[in-house]
Amino acid sequence: MRNFIKGLITVSLLMTSLMAKDTKAVEKNAQATQSVQDVQVFVSDNKDGKITPATIQKAFEKKGFYVTANNNMNSPFTKRYKKTGYDVFNLYVVHKPDLALALIKKYPQMALFTPLSMSIYTKKGDKTISVSSMTIHGISKITKIPEDDKDLIKLGQEVKEALKTAMPNGKFEKLNYSIKKPDAPLVAKFEMEMDVKPKNLDDEKEDLQAEIEGELETQGFVVAGFNTLGEDFKEKGYDAYDFFDVYSICKIAVAYTVSKTHPNMGAFAPCSFYMYKKKGDKTVHFGWASVVNWISSLDIQDKESKDALLTAQKKFENILKETTED
Repeated sequence: MRNFIKGLITVSLLMTSLMAKDTKAVEKNAQATQSVQDVQVFVSDNKDGKITPATIQKAFEKKGFYVTANNNMNSPFTKRYKKTGYDVFNLYVVHKPDLALALIKKYPQMALFTPLSMSIYTKKGDKTISVSSMTIHGISKITKIPEDDKDLIKLGQEVKEALKTAMPNGKFEKLNYSIKKPDAPLVAKFEMEMDVKPKNLDDEKEDLQAEIEGELETQGFVVAGFNTLGEDFKEKGYDAYDFFDVYSICKIAVAYTVSKTHPNMGAFAPCSFYMYKKKGDKTVHFGWASVVNWISSLDIQDKESKDALLTAQKKFENILKETTED
């Protein structure tokens, strides 16, 4: 009888141990799931004010990044709205030429994040400085590039190294956004046919871009940067495109509205809008990451921000429809 009771106690203890391990495993998995974010924020103490957008840019350039733009948004914010909630607020646009080529060779849609957008900010009165950017998980989710792609992983690592160089005492802030499933496609895409003789191709492209740029300006969009990736590729011996251009586009009103509650919106703004045509193909491809990503990834819930984003998206779509229709 004693042996029987002793056996029951042993089994009971074993089951308790196993249940405890299972509970810890579930908790660990839950924590891992919660920690997977589309956006990351690197923050550092900056009491002495020595870290600035200019010093951050210098650190990135030393690591081989090309900086397309580093725009002080407080200037247009205060000029137009007479106020800002930030001592520092810059929209910052960079890309790594070698990795841009390596990734776009395999996945042209990587142009959605070539260049990468970031925001550099300090809230009024704070003694810290923060930089927001996309995680490779977020890039993978939107572009459908495998998250284990070696070049994508390397890009993520090099962004982190540049941030640590720029902000040696910095660390990644813990984010716990409740990321909801978007109710619309993550990427907006358009196509048009460009059937012209090679000698007329440049003129046709320039006319198309002039029309798009004119409509963007009319609708209140700003071209914050422009990258001729196709020309960069040719210089490196890769000549697969007649052209491959990427605009960095911003709408001041949207940036101001959303940044009031979500300064890390700079991970999505300026928006990278690509247009490319492969050699031997008559189709011109256009695309950009939809604003539903902002709403989902940053858990944006306020009506003012949502309305501003969705209205801008609709205007942009209408511009492309009008300029690409036959």
